[in-house]
Amino acid sequence: MYNSSKKKQTVDQPLTQVETHGLLAYPHRLNFYDKAPLFDVTVEEFEICALDRLRILAEIESSAARNRTWEELKNVTETQCGKYLPLSANTAKSIRLDEQRRKDHLGHFVLRLAFCRSEDLRRRFIRAETTLFKVRYETDDYKERENFLSSRDFNWIPVSDEEKNQYKDRLFHGPINDDKIKAEKFYKVKWTRVPDLVEKRRVFLKGGFAYVPGREQSSIVFQEFEVQLGKALEMTARLLPRLDEDTRLVPVLDNLSQGFLAGVSSEWSGVLGSDNANEIKAEMIDDLARKHFPMCMRSLHESLRRDNHLKHFGRLQYGLFLKVLGLSVEEAIAFWRKAFSRITDDKFNKEYKYNIRHSYGLEGKRANYPAKSCLQILTPGPSEHGCPYRHYSAENLQSALLSTYSSQGLSSADLPEIMATVNAGHFHVACTRVFEITHASCGVSKGEGVGGGESVTHPNQYAARSMELAKPKVEEDAMVVD
Repeated sequence: MYNSSKKKQTVDQPLTQVETHGLLAYPHRLNFYDKAPLFDVTVEEFEICALDRLRILAEIESSAARNRTWEELKNVTETQCGKYLPLSANTAKSIRLDEQRRKDHLGHFVLRLAFCRSEDLRRRFIRAETTLFKVRYETDDYKERENFLSSRDFNWIPVSDEEKNQYKDRLFHGPINDDKIKAEKFYKVKWTRVPDLVEKRRVFLKGGFAYVPGREQSSIVFQEFEVQLGKALEMTARLLPRLDEDTRLVPVLDNLSQGFLAGVSSEWSGVLGSDNANEIKAEMIDDLARKHFPMCMRSLHESLRRDNHLKHFGRLQYGLFLKVLGLSVEEAIAFWRKAFSRITDDKFNKEYKYNIRHSYGLEGKRANYPAKSCLQILTPGPSEHGCPYRHYSAENLQSALLSTYSSQGLSSADLPEIMATVNAGHFHVACTRVFEITHASCGVSKGEGVGGGESVTHPNQYAARSMELAKPKVEEDAMVVD
């Protein structure tokens, strides 16, 4: 399914397909993924397709943790799909449909490899994938959806007019006539295939069969999708040991399997925006930390101010965060020199200045190092600084939240909701909720996240959005003073 070629093969390149004969290799927007992809891909494409899909699935799980309504979840999912995994209808013009659907197909199967490893990962993957399928099912073109359903054998039995008439008092509500009996469709399936409808008493049961009305047909489809995916994941888990010796793919799969832990962030490797470039000065950091930094960076800043020192990995993590925030190398040197006030200039120049310049790509191999994402902070090395939401005790976390953010509107009444997401393992959702609470005065409402419903997945994303929201207020205050 993959090859190790270094030559980039993007998902936008033309594909060899039967489209040249007026057909599509992927005729439907909806997919049960019951046929494995049998084409070569590069390791790069292997990872890109999976990451883009994982961004959507992680946001779906975050939405569930944040108790979003179905309509809110659907809107957020559609927005994410539009950015990372668009799937156009067959009627779309000037769109390479097979290329979109090929990427969707490949990404799903790569994530199967990553999430088949444990019962918990399989359960979470099935839930997120089924939700994504439901969103696509509801938003699909009616005719195309019917064509998809007709292309598969769902093993349901259409109920005849005679049988509908026989049980009409149990099947229909309100006035009943011949036209109504003929117009409304029903399907018979084993009752075990629609447990949700049985539980809600929305079907008539007879002889072990559930009589499912046409308006509830989707329940059969969703249940079939979920069951088939569960079986496929178990089979994949049994075959997975064959990949253990592949040094190219195992690290990729290990990284992907952490995706539900903190979402999937973009690489914030440069200055967040031109508006910040050359604007942030060393003397501004204290104020910025107090108003705009997430707790992980706020705690590093406070440790630095308290001890006039940070250990190597703390300096690296915080220094890269400040670099990406927009602090120039000259201002960074000035900031760290003032922070390390207990040492001499000679010691600072010999032991610390080089490392600061190195992190900016001005020494050593001159690499442009990115700042650490939430996922990297959530899974730190033994001597690195981790995420407070994950690594603080419950008592210390609540105390830290109140002492850090009470001046920005967070109160003890907000703690139960935040701690519930922490206890459920949704640490980035807890951070997102703190962002919403502390930025309510800027117009951020519950569920909005850092914009468009997105959750926090990177400390710089948190800080950048906070600073962006503050700008209109600063400009307004300046006009009042004038």
